[in-house]
Amino acid sequence: MPDNFPFHIVHTAILIDGGFYRKRAHYLWGSKTAEERANELYSYCIAHLKDSAKFETRCLYRIFYYDCPPIGRSVFHPKTQRNVFFDKTPTYTWTKQFFEELKKKRKLALRLGELSENTAHFNLKPEVTKELFTGKRELSSISEEDFAFDVKQKGVDMKIGLDIASMAYKKQVQQVILIAGDSDFVPAAKLARREGLDIILDPMGATIKDDLFEHIDGLKTHWKRKNEASNSLEPLK
Repeated sequence: MPDNFPFHIVHTAILIDGGFYRKRAHYLWGSKTAEERANELYSYCIAHLKDSAKFETRCLYRIFYYDCPPIGRSVFHPKTQRNVFFDKTPTYTWTKQFFEELKKKRKLALRLGELSENTAHFNLKPEVTKELFTGKRELSSISEEDFAFDVKQKGVDMKIGLDIASMAYKKQVQQVILIAGDSDFVPAAKLARREGLDIILDPMGATIKDDLFEHIDGLKTHWKRKNEASNSLEPLK
């Protein structure tokens, strides 16, 4: 193509399933302060904008980050027979600070759902339950670490779906980059593609289900494991 071939501007929205991102980021790059994780997330998104096709320039419409506030009530633990006060935990403080750091980022919108706090509880981990019923463990051997905390999110998936549909119908963007790994977004992805949007999925190296892969236009992950020489994030080539 000639040197003066015009670039095509592609207005791009980046949507992030926050719970998924935090879990994968911790797995890939370890623990970080709230400020460090927020800066990491923003850099990760910008890397996608720089990864446009030849003679195409991605223009950021907005970054949408979807998550739930941390639980702020106490929950009874069946092993210790005591209440765990989550609003006194380091996780609660970290998450609140993380959200505040995200609010400072340019063109980043924080979209929060709710936690179903009334149903919050501790469950035995599945592998522990299996060991109990197959006779590999005795009930007396159960410890506090054998329990996992469970609380359901409300409204996060719905907000992601509605925002994708709204952007598609209003023609606000031509491309959506979805950082997620859940097939719950299949209906929204199908609708967006029917309306002409380019849907790119970034599962951050995680395995995705076939039904989600079937309804996207591209798969691109931007990550590099932390090593001793550098903690920086670089797109994979």
